[in-house]
Amino acid sequence: MKHPLYFISDIHLRLTISEIEKEKRRHLKNFINHVQEKNGSLFIVGDLFDFWFEYNYVIPKAYFDVLATLHEAKKNGLDIYYIPGNHDFWVKDFASETLFTQIYPDGFTLECQGKKFFITHGDGLLSRDRGYRIFKKIITSRFFIFLFHWVHPDLGYKFAHWFSRRSRHYEHPEEYNIAVISELTEYANNHFQNGIDYFITGHYHQTKEVDTDNGKLIVLGDWISYRSFGYFDGEELSLNYWR
Repeated sequence: MKHPLYFISDIHLRLTISEIEKEKRRHLKNFINHVQEKNGSLFIVGDLFDFWFEYNYVIPKAYFDVLATLHEAKKNGLDIYYIPGNHDFWVKDFASETLFTQIYPDGFTLECQGKKFFITHGDGLLSRDRGYRIFKKIITSRFFIFLFHWVHPDLGYKFAHWFSRRSRHYEHPEEYNIAVISELTEYANNHFQNGIDYFITGHYHQTKEVDTDNGKLIVLGDWISYRSFGYFDGEELSLNYWR
């Protein structure tokens, strides 16, 4: 695997293109080109899209510019690894063959330069997520996907756009954020005790580095408020911000 390694999450490409959305995409495309110029590897740790459902013959035109950038970068040799998030579960052969080098639906463990990474989007990890874990099993089931395939793409994406707008609650009270980091640290410590050096997650829309005696937790933030990314230079993992 080529390094340095770059990690981003929670870009949430919108289906409606505003000026803010254009600016976010401009930075994202520049970042992808930067990783390619550095001959590194890119890890997208979930929720690249605000919604993604892969029909057999249709892709959403609203994402075309970023899809083209990813396709061109992959064609030119950039390794792009993807962990689907809770907004883009439904990836199939177009994503795997055209956009990404490898897709890991459940996260994965990586070893690079003698360091072990555990990389996950992070949805469903917390004790309060019991209901969500049941919901996820339903909407990722073969039966649900079969049914949704029969919904016309215009209707499917229109419904998804409405649902996504209702579920955008990225800002939380400080007490909530502290509780999340505390539980994530405890969860990560279980992995550190089993030989993992770095635990990397997205999903929570806050940036955080937590050093423990046995490893480091990185919460990646997002590209809505922070334009943040994890960076591993071959020796150390750090949290950075794209300017």
